[in-house]
Amino acid sequence: MANSAQARKRARQAVKQRSHNMSLRSTLRTAIKKVRKAIGAGDKVAAQSVFKESQAVIDSIADKRIIHKNAAARHKSRLSAAIKGL
Repeated sequence: MANSAQARKRARQAVKQRSHNMSLRSTLRTAIKKVRKAIGAGDKVAAQSVFKESQAVIDSIADKRIIHKNAAARHKSRLSAAIKGL
């Protein structure tokens, strides 16, 4: 348990920030799942349109440093390759 007032405040802030980060990470996972679902359905046009929307989500979350920029690039690259393979 935090002893000083500063440490207590930082602990409160950390809880709030963690819940916000978890929400953003969940949004990221949902965006990736939507693209994978469209790829699984075999509809290339739908997959491309969903991927285009998801790219913006992935990039914005990487900009906020919730995930590393290279991890975001890897996700986008693999999803794009899967769409090309349809």
